[in-house]
Amino acid sequence: MTRLMLGRTLERICKAVLLLCTVHFLIMMILYFDVYGQRFDIFSRFNNGRNASRGAHHYYYNLSRPNGTFASFLASADQLPPSARPEANHTPTAKPVPPCPEAPAGLVGRLHIEFSSPMTLERVQRENPSVTEGGKYTPPDCRAKQKVAIIIPFRHRDNHLKYWLHYLHPILRRQKIDYGIYIINQLGEDTFNRAKLLNIGYTEALKDAAYDCFIFSDVDLIPMDDRNLYHCYDQPRHFAIAMDKFGFRLPYAGYFGGVSGLSKKQFLKINGFPNEYWGWGGEDDDIYNRITLNGMKVSRPDVLIGRYRMIKHERDKHNEPNPQRFNKIQNTKNTMKKDGISSLTYRVVQVKKYPLYTNISVEIGKPPPRPIRG
Repeated sequence: MTRLMLGRTLERICKAVLLLCTVHFLIMMILYFDVYGQRFDIFSRFNNGRNASRGAHHYYYNLSRPNGTFASFLASADQLPPSARPEANHTPTAKPVPPCPEAPAGLVGRLHIEFSSPMTLERVQRENPSVTEGGKYTPPDCRAKQKVAIIIPFRHRDNHLKYWLHYLHPILRRQKIDYGIYIINQLGEDTFNRAKLLNIGYTEALKDAAYDCFIFSDVDLIPMDDRNLYHCYDQPRHFAIAMDKFGFRLPYAGYFGGVSGLSKKQFLKINGFPNEYWGWGGEDDDIYNRITLNGMKVSRPDVLIGRYRMIKHERDKHNEPNPQRFNKIQNTKNTMKKDGISSLTYRVVQVKKYPLYTNISVEIGKPPPRPIRG
């Protein structure tokens, strides 16, 4: 009995020793292959450097891991997903530009406007280095919701234009407006036609860029508050509601003169502006009628924000009051479908891009002979 127990004890000891030997053998094999893998890493890097000097490019996955195993080095760049492949000249993806705020932080509010200091285009250009050729500007730090064309009807007002550019470029930049400025210059000395020049400005600006908002401004009107934002609204916009020449009050409820703005959709809905108002007055009232007759309403800023200062001047020659304007205003409903952007005719003589604006010189024809009173 004693011999039998002793034999079983020896058998168990032998099995335990055999198991320990097996475990030891497995551990040694694992350590062996691990050390072998590190040696292979050294030789692979050495050979890779030699191949690189010969112009060959063979990439290894996970070479930066000091304890990588042999299998980890078998995956070449061709076997890896695109996101894991090394790139020689990888550039980070640019962050998307955020939309411009409704009320930009850099606005000043009430401005001091004066016209006694001498002004030159060279000075204005130095003050606005970020404005590009043709009088264009895009905010660098945000994405404007509209692209705005500012249209100015023009003839013989070079001194006024200097002051307008001096004040408006900084205002528009603070407002984060993506804009271009177009001076529509009527050639010759025939009777001036403001509304027709505005139609031409709309047409020519669209040939230059994909604008979706249009601000129509006289060259002698300067806003006195930069919170009067020069972009388009849900309804046609009248900006110049309180001029100094009118005692900073709206002269009458239907007044739409000075500075106004319409989106492309709103402009086309009213068939643009009338082409048959030759001389001073009447066209802005006709435009107001077109807006209301097409089911829209005029929107305006607060009276304290919509203040404007006018550069004083004598009335231009060949821009005398139009004696037919009152009769024409009464017939807007009958004429607006046939007289407007759909019937516009003119000839472009020259388009020239200056550092601060784009000048478009045009011939617009002559007014029809006035009926003889009898």
